Amino acid sequence: MKKGFVGLALVVAGLLFTACGNGQGQTSEDTSWKKVEEKKELTVATSGTLFPSSYYNEDNQLIGYDVDVAKAVAKKLDLKINFKEYNVDGQVTAVNRGEADFAANDFGMSKERSKKFALSSPIKHSFDSMIVRKSDDSGIHSLEDLKGKKAAGEPNTSYMKIAEKYGAKAVTYDNATNDQYLTDVANGRTDVILNDYYLQKMSVAALPDIPVKILEDVYFNANETGFLFDKKNEALKSKIDMALQELKEEGTLKKLSEQYFGTDVSVKPKQEVTEKVSAD
Repeated sequence: MKKGFVGLALVVAGLLFTACGNGQGQTSEDTSWKKVEEKKELTVATSGTLFPSSYYNEDNQLIGYDVDVAKAVAKKLDLKINFKEYNVDGQVTAVNRGEADFAANDFGMSKERSKKFALSSPIKHSFDSMIVRKSDDSGIHSLEDLKGKKAAGEPNTSYMKIAEKYGAKAVTYDNATNDQYLTDVANGRTDVILNDYYLQKMSVAALPDIPVKILEDVYFNANETGFLFDKKNEALKSKIDMALQELKEEGTLKKLSEQYFGTDVSVKPKQEVTEKVSAD
């Protein structure tokens, strides 16, 4: 960021242009919900590869917890819904550029991301964990043991930043499927995957023939996830939050939670997780 007199001059100039443009020096009206209402459709960015939040079933249909919650929101607001698929960086970029109204892919909020983006009210409460090899726990018994290990994940995620912070070597993938991630840990191409506990629990259960497991009792970062919005689109976010509150009150979130996770992730878990690890 630029500092000093040059930066100050740019700020002042920006204020002057704003004042001249609308005659009152006020910011432009937030029309984010109005635009969606007029086109009668929500455009949602997702991955299609993150089980059980966003993935394809045997009938080649895009389903998942985040996907189905987004569909329920659209139905509640009497809107059509259109999904666009990207990797994590692509989803964030799509929201930032206005190519998607929000992103639905188990998003949490990092300190860096919070400067430009906002999350909906929570649709999932969880904490973080690590997947390792069954045979030897990948030689990992704590976060400190990540040093020198090969951590798998998409680039620029908070999980990869945490792994690298503890000295792990990043092995990055571009929107890969769960079986590829787990197989690579099992065969030693990588050693560990840091991610959300419930996502990992369901992935391991869905692929029982791959000899990996969640490392027991090494849990950290109690968290909440929701839909990712551009920070300036407060009107749209507020409307979505209202729909989510109604879905929670009528039991839809609980029903979808139990369908995809086997437990109600729309409320805080009984597991007490106190350790906090910053990715920044």
